[in-house]
Amino acid sequence: MSAEISIFDDIRHDDTSREFWSARELQKILGYASWDKFQNAINRAKKSFETSKITKYYNINDHFRQVGKMIRTGKGAERTVVDFELSKYACYLIAQNGDPDKPEIAQAQAYFNIQTFRQEQFQSMSDEEKRLHVRTQVIDNNKTLFDSAKSSGVRNFGKFNDAGYRGLYGMNAKELALKKNLGKDKILDRAGTTELAANLFRITQTNDKLQNELASGKTIGEQKADSIHFMIGGKVRQTIKDIGGTMPENLPPEVHIKEIEKKVSRKLGGGEPGYEKLSESTK
Repeated sequence: MSAEISIFDDIRHDDTSREFWSARELQKILGYASWDKFQNAINRAKKSFETSKITKYYNINDHFRQVGKMIRTGKGAERTVVDFELSKYACYLIAQNGDPDKPEIAQAQAYFNIQTFRQEQFQSMSDEEKRLHVRTQVIDNNKTLFDSAKSSGVRNFGKFNDAGYRGLYGMNAKELALKKNLGKDKILDRAGTTELAANLFRITQTNDKLQNELASGKTIGEQKADSIHFMIGGKVRQTIKDIGGTMPENLPPEVHIKEIEKKVSRKLGGGEPGYEKLSESTK
């Protein structure tokens, strides 16, 4: 995985105030032969940006900056074409909205998902708001994952959930709770933003895999679904190793999310949709 990850580092541009990726260069890395098809992925990513809560903090043009790029034609002449200077978060959204059948997309998802949250892309949010935002996403996506698991034949959801933990953390939920001295608290209620981001990636990619299997008409069954969850958790774990991150089981537990919920709710004047009763929601 580390070789693939270095590809995205190689095409990163750095100027005095920011880093960005050229959409034209990213197109090639992600395996799109046609600019029009890649622009469809960009448009889906922009739509995803516009419908998310992040618009409260950022202007879309700061993340998808349209520019002109000079290219050479087949006859040696030059012409200007449309390009985009993409932020890390924009690249993350493009990867999430790309063609799931392309292996390059999976590599990009791994790189930009983990890197985005590790480097705190949501700079205008407080640390508490970032954590609460990602915890909300984890809850919402976990509900979707459990629906997909049920459709796949899973009945023992505790075992299914534990398979993902074993893949990501290298230990089961009980062992992890003991290691982190969590008592009766749920693992993700005490997880920080980085740890939550890793779990979010595990959850979304497992859901995508199950949905792809179901869409192709394959019979999955409980044992295979558990294996898929374990496998994807393991791939996320390997990605964290490859980028030199702290392994999730070694990240210290943080204050209970319920306390953060109260603080942010007071700050926002009574709460914000999607932040209510997080600690009572799905693991």
